[in-house]
Amino acid sequence: MDQVHDSGNEAETQRRTRFSHLPGRIRIEDTVEERPAMPHGSAGVAVTPDWWLIRMGGV
Repeated sequence: MDQVHDSGNEAETQRRTRFSHLPGRIRIEDTVEERPAMPHGSAGVAVTPDWWLIRMGGV
């Protein structure tokens, strides 16, 4: 019976060690990714009179 209690105590100790502090700060510069803009895939395709219907999925 003591082993079950000890393992629970050990798990609680590990949990407290893991969650007892907040993670380090993240700089705003590290949260933004900058990539060059990619040209639209249909830029070379001729525009049809119903392009908006095709683009909006038939709505």
